[in-house]
Amino acid sequence: MAQPLMPHATAAWLVDNTALSFSQIAEFCGLHILEVQAIADDTAATKLTGRDPVRAGELTHEEIEKGQADSDYVLKMHKEPDPVRRTKGPRYTPVSKRQDKPDGIAWIIRNHPEVTDGQISKLIGTTRTTIASIRDRSHWNMANIQPKDPVTLGLTSQRELDAAVAKAQKAAGMEAQVDTRLDSDRASLIEQLRAEREQHARDVEAAMADADGVDTSDEIVPGIKDPFKH
Repeated sequence: MAQPLMPHATAAWLVDNTALSFSQIAEFCGLHILEVQAIADDTAATKLTGRDPVRAGELTHEEIEKGQADSDYVLKMHKEPDPVRRTKGPRYTPVSKRQDKPDGIAWIIRNHPEVTDGQISKLIGTTRTTIASIRDRSHWNMANIQPKDPVTLGLTSQRELDAAVAKAQKAAGMEAQVDTRLDSDRASLIEQLRAEREQHARDVEAAMADADGVDTSDEIVPGIKDPFKH
């Protein structure tokens, strides 16, 4: 069932301006009856300003009158609200992370100066004016800006950042950089895993020999006794 665009505010208006039952209001607004009760008692967590569903075209006076005459009547939506669609624009960043944007911008400018302001704007979700002020160090909070990896800050993904850098390097005629920082770590890990596997095999062999009561100290090849020794 369709719901009003602002269910809680609509419920507050219906409570104050009609004689509809709490259950009717709750069902029409898609709320729990206890939420409507809290709105009526002014014990809701937030003080709400009522929203007139009649003026909004979501409900008619005739429909309200039917509901007031019959407490079992289910209110019908006159016109469903238009769905809210986000308009095109910069990437949306949660409020909790917006203060980290300058740090992420500064990191990209320092480590990848070939990335354009337009690319940074799409990656971080900011304006070109802000980026330019950080580039020329005229930003109002420049003294407190510390370059930090925007991926670590949660402002963008590693894949998106790598794609933007690769695109910028190609446009600038630069040779794509290959990150080899992890190569030595990867080789060490492989060597460690190989050594652990070999040690595990030796431990298993020794355990089996102990279980069988076999002396393997004079074996030519582990697991095979010398056929010429009695």
